[in-house]
Amino acid sequence: MSDPGVLSFTHQGWEQVLAKVKRALVYLDAACAESLHWGCGSTRLLEAVGGPACHLREFEPTAVGGGAEQPKAVFVLSCLLKGRTVETLRDIICRSHFQYCVVVTAVNHAVHLTANHVPAAAAAELEGQQPVFEQLEEKLCEWMGNMNYTAEVLHVPLLLAPAAPHLALTPAFASLFPLLPRDVHLLNSARPDKRRLGSLGEVDATALPPELLLQIRCLVSGLSSLCEHLGVREECFAVGSLSRIIAADLANYAPAKNRRKTAAGRASVVFVDRTLDLTGAVGHHGDNLVEKMLSVLPQLPGHTNDVMVNMVELTALHTEEENWNAVAPGCLAQSSDMAGKALWEALLNTKHKEAVMEVRRHLVEAASRENLPIKMSMGRVTPGQLTTYIQLFKNNLKALVNHCGLLQLGLATVQTLKHPHTAKWDNFLAFERLLLQSVGESTMSVVLSQLLPMIKPSHQRTKDDYCPEELLILLIYIYSVSGEFTADKNLGEAEENVKKTLAQVFCEESELSPLLQKITGCDSSINLTFHKSKIAMDELFTSLRDVAGARNLMKQFKSVYVPGNHTHQASYKPLLKQVVEEIFHPEKPDPVDIEHMSSGLTDLLKTGFSMFMKVSRPHPSDHPLLIFFVVGGVTVSEAKMIKDLVPSLKPGTQVCCSPN
Repeated sequence: MSDPGVLSFTHQGWEQVLAKVKRALVYLDAACAESLHWGCGSTRLLEAVGGPACHLREFEPTAVGGGAEQPKAVFVLSCLLKGRTVETLRDIICRSHFQYCVVVTAVNHAVHLTANHVPAAAAAELEGQQPVFEQLEEKLCEWMGNMNYTAEVLHVPLLLAPAAPHLALTPAFASLFPLLPRDVHLLNSARPDKRRLGSLGEVDATALPPELLLQIRCLVSGLSSLCEHLGVREECFAVGSLSRIIAADLANYAPAKNRRKTAAGRASVVFVDRTLDLTGAVGHHGDNLVEKMLSVLPQLPGHTNDVMVNMVELTALHTEEENWNAVAPGCLAQSSDMAGKALWEALLNTKHKEAVMEVRRHLVEAASRENLPIKMSMGRVTPGQLTTYIQLFKNNLKALVNHCGLLQLGLATVQTLKHPHTAKWDNFLAFERLLLQSVGESTMSVVLSQLLPMIKPSHQRTKDDYCPEELLILLIYIYSVSGEFTADKNLGEAEENVKKTLAQVFCEESELSPLLQKITGCDSSINLTFHKSKIAMDELFTSLRDVAGARNLMKQFKSVYVPGNHTHQASYKPLLKQVVEEIFHPEKPDPVDIEHMSSGLTDLLKTGFSMFMKVSRPHPSDHPLLIFFVVGGVTVSEAKMIKDLVPSLKPGTQVCCSPN
């Protein structure tokens, strides 16, 4: 997808919001804040609000209300206006002095009808009407204390957080993740014996819990709005069980039927389940600086796709750790800084070594433009050299303001290069390569026995050893890249040894990380007994077995492992790469594992007739625009791989990767 497509969709949405916020208190939930952060920046919102004070607040039950001098409020929300969200709205408004309330929701009215159990036939008769929004407007006036006050409820599709021209994020759906085989047992617990599901391949929309179905419908509502903005009629394709349900829901989304009839353009939307290839998500083969930044720097609070950059280096404060929170952190998103944005996109699209050199080049050019006393140095770029360039801006306020975005990315680079976890990156890569050779030559029990000596308690670990979270990453890598494997007689014993050793290591941790707390169900290592820890490990290994079997239902994409031979070492071939190569296969065979979702009788007839007549089935390579939606997230390296691979296989095709 071209830059204007993603950005103009997001900008158009935010312009509708900005038109409402003048002199208002603005409450944003986390997902909408993230869309703003990547789309046009908080500065743009503050300019639209006007006034000397900061009027942005987080939408939460304990949020501060508006005083007597603040009569107007705008709530910008990514979710359905239902349940806890409406209760929070009521609580904030009731403790305020508002006379004018605007509520913006990223979910359209049709989905609100579905959430309120309005039958499809009755919903169709309400076309052009918005009773759910109108009822909430009455409630807003009631909570404000005067039915003559002003209330508005409107839908604006704030779906995307555009990280780059080829990469758009959907932060409101960060928790949406594909099903694993063990989830079939949970789904069966709510079904009668005669209707039990045998495998993930049998799971359809009717089998899912109502909350998950509504989440999918909210996503579909946003994607339909995106297609409407692009002026395209979409053909929907899927690889994986949850992707199939989402693709079918979009293909048959009733509010989109009229739009599709008049759409001038065409696009293919391909949904792919992340669980089919977790190797790419946890592996260290991506030679990309941004991937390392996202991996080692602390997460920006409230965000799913950005990190905190320590800015103390540019102040007069000492750089000791106690001063880090005294200065607001920087970040990677540079939506309102053109020079910073250009560098960010360069970092996304280059390898690690070239990216570091690009950072140096931008810093040198910026310092030269500001007439700062820069000393040129060639050769290898070091963190110390970059720090020297960055500190030239330190006491020059004008230069700091002019190049704020560039300096944030420069400091992010320095802090990533100096981070102890970055030094481990090559260690991970080396061990993963060793694992690839072992997978082809040895049984799973032998592979696990290679891992066992690396599991060490905290008092025995050095800086080069793996901590528990890193060991879990390696286990996911092993089981995902191996795929379905034959259980030999020693496997049970090998798994049991790893489980017991890991369980003991967890118990001996001085402090449990948030991830370990979630896995064990304990907030402190003091409360974690070996018994509890072992139960958690048993659960974990059940999930790992599911990860290994995730591709069992695939016919063509059964493996991401390429065995070695006398000329080549064993290697990993990303599932996404296999999907792209199959889509643009020169002979254009009917895809085996890429399912087309029909959107009505015409498509069904085409599919049926194609079995005995020369009627071509819809194919994902048919259209000039290809949108990949990876359900469960995508890495920077994978997005770049798709962006580079598609034009090489079919020049002229536009592509966008959109993970949740």
